[in-house]
Amino acid sequence: MQVEETEFFNKLLDYNNILYLCHRNADPDAVSSAFALSEALGGTIGLVDGCNRVASLLIDKLNIEVVEKPDPSEYDITLVVDTSTSSQLNDIKLGRYCVIDHHATTALIENAEFYLHRHATSTAEMVFGILQSMGAPIMRRTAMGLLTGIITDTGHFKHATQETFRTVSEIIAASGVEYADVLEMMAATPQDISMRIAMLKCATRATIERVDDWLLVDSHVNSFGGAASSMFLNVGADVALIGTSRDANIRVSGRAKREAVAAGVNLGKIMEDISKNYDGTGGGHAGAAGIDVVADMDTIIFECKYRIRDILRGKPNPSICDSLNEESQESE
Repeated sequence: MQVEETEFFNKLLDYNNILYLCHRNADPDAVSSAFALSEALGGTIGLVDGCNRVASLLIDKLNIEVVEKPDPSEYDITLVVDTSTSSQLNDIKLGRYCVIDHHATTALIENAEFYLHRHATSTAEMVFGILQSMGAPIMRRTAMGLLTGIITDTGHFKHATQETFRTVSEIIAASGVEYADVLEMMAATPQDISMRIAMLKCATRATIERVDDWLLVDSHVNSFGGAASSMFLNVGADVALIGTSRDANIRVSGRAKREAVAAGVNLGKIMEDISKNYDGTGGGHAGAAGIDVVADMDTIIFECKYRIRDILRGKPNPSICDSLNEESQESE
């Protein structure tokens, strides 16, 4: 059941022992959102499978208490934060749960007790809306966390909207935190040498394809797939697909520049569609998405590239055409 901000908050008040569960390799958006809600409502922040470097810095600098690999059965309800698929939670058994998420598509809402789903550029913005609706004070630690979540999830505002900047302004006004304070804290993030090695290896394996005036790049790496795909955009790719594997499971992380998205590329929709053919999970945003399936990595990357290639060449997307035809027939 979809609810609004005030009702979402009121429903959470019915539970005394809440687990705020973040996706594997949790990012600052997930951690800061969970932290802000726990500060306002009480409860425990859980990391299902670690967190990334900036989120780790955030936990350290803001002295955030977290529990590694918590058992949802020990809590009254689990609030799944910033997560669109069960695979991002390592398919953990959730029991009674609710969801707050900003991704374009999220499969987890189907069995949730209730959920808050918005097409925002970060979950942190949605959480700030909840805090506003309940009249909660925005303390310095909470503001530092939420701003870090927004900055990182928007690619340092590359994917920001007018609403993003409005929210940032309101957080600063409500808390007194300086934007420079957040940047200074983020600048202290240590460079992980294993990540640097992974980026270099990924670059050496890259396949570059020119589609008219677009550059489509794919590669594979043992870890840091999301960071690698973003790296390729920074050095010239218009769309990047990076595969990683864990046992029989493979994940493809995709990133697309704003120009490619404007041309019709919607990675979240593409990966969601493909995942259905493999009984897996996929989705995300138009410009940043992922797919988790048990399949051959090259096959999944090929299918993604096939669809992206047609869109960049201006060819109609079959799934879109089918839905348009269905709507036309219904109106006749």
